[in-house]
Amino acid sequence: MLKVGLTGGLASGKSFVGEALAGYGCLLIQSDEIGHAVMAPGAEAYQLVVQEFGREILTGDGAIDRPALAARVFSHPERLARLNALVHPAVFQREDALLNAFGAAHPDGIAVVEAAILIETGSYSRFAKLILVTCTVDQQVERALRREGALESDIRARISRQMPLSRKRKYADFVIDTSGGKEDTLRQTRAVYDVLRRIQS
Repeated sequence: MLKVGLTGGLASGKSFVGEALAGYGCLLIQSDEIGHAVMAPGAEAYQLVVQEFGREILTGDGAIDRPALAARVFSHPERLARLNALVHPAVFQREDALLNAFGAAHPDGIAVVEAAILIETGSYSRFAKLILVTCTVDQQVERALRREGALESDIRARISRQMPLSRKRKYADFVIDTSGGKEDTLRQTRAVYDVLRRIQS
């Protein structure tokens, strides 16, 4: 099995590329979704996060209010690092279980793990190949503003705290530029998939 990392900045088009790769038969693991799952009530990281950040981050039914949590951590790098330290071990454990099961069933398969901060956390080294998805900052902002409750000031602040895409390029084996139309992005994604398939065959 070939393990591939898929990363990029906020609203750069990672999910679109990931879903296209899944359509070609790759296993797609979305780290954000797993991160949400491990913070659900009763899940691995729930109690740790509540103990660290207080019951004020809970909704009326006891779930972690992600926007409230985000408001507490994203302007404070040390708090964000602490949150990642609490959540990432459980995320990696679930990812590894999915990867191992897929690898056992499909030894010639390609598994793709999509995550925004693969490079920042150093976890990109877990993968044989790394795909970086890029576009302009203005496009990141425009796309992120389509999300419910998004504020431009918050989006630009989050982008400013992420490693610039230009710096991420030196870590990438493949770069997919999503600044054009969807068909152009799909053409690039297919070309990358064809190379990965040749590597794995």
